[in-house]
Amino acid sequence: MRRATIHRETRETQIVVTLHIDGSGQSHVDCPIGFFGHMLGAFARHGLFDLDIRARGDLNVEAHHLVEDCGLVLGQAFNQALGDKSGIVRAGFFLLPMDEALAEVAVDICGRPNCFFQGYLGESPLGDFIPALALEFLIAFSQSLTATIHAHIRGGRNDHHKLEALFKALGRAMQAACRLEPRLQGQVLSSKGVL
Repeated sequence: MRRATIHRETRETQIVVTLHIDGSGQSHVDCPIGFFGHMLGAFARHGLFDLDIRARGDLNVEAHHLVEDCGLVLGQAFNQALGDKSGIVRAGFFLLPMDEALAEVAVDICGRPNCFFQGYLGESPLGDFIPALALEFLIAFSQSLTATIHAHIRGGRNDHHKLEALFKALGRAMQAACRLEPRLQGQVLSSKGVL
């Protein structure tokens, strides 16, 4: 089934994520940070994941807690939906243009959480979203997914375009990494025999 629902409630955030990995790219994102919700929808659409996110947080403080916790919960949902990770290709990458911007993301669902980011994001907010928060999302996502993620914004002038390319590339890279390979049925793709 490769589905999961994760609830997280703290004094800072309340988040529920329902994920179907083998979906059709349908999403419903109820998030008070409009631009971030738009990015999560683009991630789901390009990864062909069915995704439902309901998120609330202490935006009177700032958006950091909600963005980071959404990354944690989404990573947990993928981790749970993938189970023991048998049969998956495990690694994937994608290079995606968005107008003048170009982003590349590589993912290895290897059990070793790491996040490496290269590129420049400006400081001007996109609605209620500060572009640098995308890195906080990626770090949290990689930690709870227990995956290594390399994200590189290769170029671009417009932060909206750069971030949209980044989230779409992340969706495509995750789609590739989560793909089931019939020749790996009942096995994990690791020389150690475990991820």
